[in-house]
Amino acid sequence: MTIEIPGYRPGTYVIDPAHSEVGFTVRHMMISKVKGAFHVIEGTIVAPENPLEAKVTAKADVASINTKDEGRDQHLRSADFFDAENHPTIEFVSTGVREQDGEFLVDGDLTIKGITKPVTFTVEFGGFGVDPWGNYKAGATGSTKIDREEFGLTWNAALETGGVLVGKDVTITIDLQGALQA
Repeated sequence: MTIEIPGYRPGTYVIDPAHSEVGFTVRHMMISKVKGAFHVIEGTIVAPENPLEAKVTAKADVASINTKDEGRDQHLRSADFFDAENHPTIEFVSTGVREQDGEFLVDGDLTIKGITKPVTFTVEFGGFGVDPWGNYKAGATGSTKIDREEFGLTWNAALETGGVLVGKDVTITIDLQGALQA
């Protein structure tokens, strides 16, 4: 099955780190949510004639984590959480693309802290366009939910009022923009 996407051009798109980000949201103290982000350092989208045969790779820099609280960010970089010294990147490699009920789903392997698990991102295409310098660009946003403990991110603290400091479920959102290579 081949699908039509307006503006779609086959080729290899190199992800632009200045216009891409990996964001996350997690429950804090069971009463609110904390958001943070990592810088995307590299990636590609290989787009063949049939978009459902596309391949995506992306890599984010763990040390770049930013939750707007430097103390928390230092703790997240430590061995209690991401262990940035021994696991400097978070990586995603797609294993398939499919269309289901009008949505695009990208299946793949997510590696965090040296642990690889299958995930599925629900993807929204932002579209295609030419920048002022003549570069053909593509943009997309994908989101998924993971259990952080399955990736070895198990640190937590019990609260006096019951419950825990950090929730297990984490929503990950990847915003990517790539440039078609000549």
